[in-house]
Amino acid sequence: MTDYYHKFHIPVMGTGYSADTPIRVAHLGITSVISLVDDLLLEQLRKYYCRKFSLPYEEIPKNADDGRAKRIKAYLDTVNEIVGIKFDAIKKESFMPETEKTKYFELLPDDIPLKQQYNKFLGMPEGAEKRALGQELTEKMLPGSIDVNIMVKLDRTNYDNEGNPLPEKYSDAKAALRGYAKSALNSGIELSAGMNQRLFNYMTEFRDFYRDERGEIKKKIILKVSDFRSSIIQGKFLAKKGLEVYEFRIESGLNCGGHVFPTNGTLLPVILQEFREHRRRLAEDSRPFIMKYYEKMGWLYPDVSLKSLPLITVQGGIGTNGEIRRLMEGFGMDRTGCGTPFLLVPEATCVDDTTLELLKRSQEDGLYVSDASPLGIQFSNVRGSGADTWRKKRIEEGRPGSPCRRAFLKFNTEFTEKPICISSSMYEKKKLEEIDRLEATYEEKDKLRANVLNKECICDQLGNSCLIALGIVEEKDAPQCICPSANIAWFNRIYSLKEMVDHIYGRGTSLVPPERPHMFAKEIELYVDYFERQVKDYCRTPGEIKTLMEFKDNFGKSFDFCMEIAGMEPYPGENLVSIALCVNQQRARLASIYDALEKKAANISDQN
Repeated sequence: MTDYYHKFHIPVMGTGYSADTPIRVAHLGITSVISLVDDLLLEQLRKYYCRKFSLPYEEIPKNADDGRAKRIKAYLDTVNEIVGIKFDAIKKESFMPETEKTKYFELLPDDIPLKQQYNKFLGMPEGAEKRALGQELTEKMLPGSIDVNIMVKLDRTNYDNEGNPLPEKYSDAKAALRGYAKSALNSGIELSAGMNQRLFNYMTEFRDFYRDERGEIKKKIILKVSDFRSSIIQGKFLAKKGLEVYEFRIESGLNCGGHVFPTNGTLLPVILQEFREHRRRLAEDSRPFIMKYYEKMGWLYPDVSLKSLPLITVQGGIGTNGEIRRLMEGFGMDRTGCGTPFLLVPEATCVDDTTLELLKRSQEDGLYVSDASPLGIQFSNVRGSGADTWRKKRIEEGRPGSPCRRAFLKFNTEFTEKPICISSSMYEKKKLEEIDRLEATYEEKDKLRANVLNKECICDQLGNSCLIALGIVEEKDAPQCICPSANIAWFNRIYSLKEMVDHIYGRGTSLVPPERPHMFAKEIELYVDYFERQVKDYCRTPGEIKTLMEFKDNFGKSFDFCMEIAGMEPYPGENLVSIALCVNQQRARLASIYDALEKKAANISDQN
């Protein structure tokens, strides 16, 4: 199914970096993803954009009944309206140079029929035939999709003004889903960070997630996944509710921005190969359950949909057109996602000047996988951010932790009856006091303290940059957290939207140098780093040893397959040589890590 023309999308980035991206690029045909974590941030953006586009605005107070769902719906409807206004405006423009309409067609990939028709149009003499083709081109224009993201594990219970827990449907994830489901959008909802059965069950209450009589799904389900097995499991669970997965969006476990979800040592090329070989199963294993559900509900399942297959897309660490061609032509991916490089494209994302300068200067040694997230999930990070500086300053002042204004990540009940966030001042104070009372060495206590103090307030601070950039808040009051992938090290200036899109499609000079390591090579390096940390810090029980041994075995298979790829013919601009070099270097490095693992395994075996 073709719902837009481009072969890439701009993934969700933080809570704020892509929150207004559809307003910036959807009228130009580019799809992007809005995070639904922070409804309060979205309300601030709605107020800003309603004023900018002279639209009516009525505040939805923080304590409004079902306020979270209402704020999300209101923002999404506002974005949809603005995109509609901008898209209608460019359709009315002429095909003269420098117009947004001309830009729309120039950005399109060169090998699609619409772009070829446009190129034909440019070469035609003025007259009735050219005018007719121009009208046809205009009628075929499509805006980019306004997609949204829900991290399904962020499903906090909420409370009324008297402190009583609200019914389950008012939890964060369900309220976000309800806001999207009730919006006017015809788009996709990306479900990430695992499986939430209660949320998936709740989706059955909204007819827009099912096919209509023409076979169309107004609100499409996109699953962000890290392996084939979990895709089958989640797809079947949804299918038993009659829900179809429109797209399986594969993301590298470590070579990506934001929270990272590493696999058990199986690298991206092996995962992509499995999807390529068994992709029909994603539909065939689920369709009988879907048909049965439609029959139970008394709905007609359209014949036109019987042979439809879900899209398979991939994102994480992509940096050149050669890599994109490897993914699409070599592995049969339908589209790709390109995120981090767009942080340096102000036409596409909302980043304040200070953070832009930090990103431009970022080198590989300043980019790391951190324990900064209070979710307890590792998190791509950059040294020297506003949030990093703010956190250290509060520690120096003797008041570590955050005031916890947003409170979306309140899950810990170690010290309180109601959950609190582990990056909050309240939690850190109590936890540090507990550590002080422990009977342990200074070194052990110091390590425990560091693990408490390294947390950042990501709910608040991942949205601050866009608020600063739009002039809604002042930088001195809003420390900025940002979570780019390691890919940002190879992009070092501000780029125009046209420059970045041309780079993605392999038009003109590459924006990165030829020595940039292949995305598969970078992933190998990141996984070996991760494995080394696991062997060092999590190798204390037979269960942990078994997991690490499985990791080791999967590494071996993945490395062998990567070497096969390294021996293939490269696509233009694809640095396959770097894969072989990386495999050889990391195999040598792994020898000593494996030795340490074997010794720890032997010690644990002797103890048991």
